[in-house]
Amino acid sequence: MDDQRWYRDGLRFQCTQCGNCCTGAPGYVWVNKQEIQQLAAQMGMASQQEFEDQYVRRIGIRKSLREFPNGDCVFFDTESRRCSVYQARPRQCRSWPFWDSNLRDPAAWEDTCRICPGSGRGKLYSIETIETQRQMIRV
Repeated sequence: MDDQRWYRDGLRFQCTQCGNCCTGAPGYVWVNKQEIQQLAAQMGMASQQEFEDQYVRRIGIRKSLREFPNGDCVFFDTESRRCSVYQARPRQCRSWPFWDSNLRDPAAWEDTCRICPGSGRGKLYSIETIETQRQMIRV
């Protein structure tokens, strides 16, 4: 099946640390129990519940990181323009830009390249790596 995907020859991506994927329009950064535990530990919090009370919101049966009123991720440091929990960032963040929504077709990838200066440039990722990233989470 991989040999039939439009990106079978791979795609290029190199994070420029611009922060575009962490800021802007409101959205969701889905987190599971394991990710919440890792983030709480990274933050040095005494309990997972303390972390959830401060940084997580419930959306139906799912959980998402909170955002600032402007839509920026609660862990985006506007001064340094970096993620303050980078080592423990959720799989949704780790798998950017190789999301289903960005890989749907070449036009979707072109849209991604317009909003993300690192997409379409830099290191060439193989279809195997892209598929591993894409399957981490459905976004």
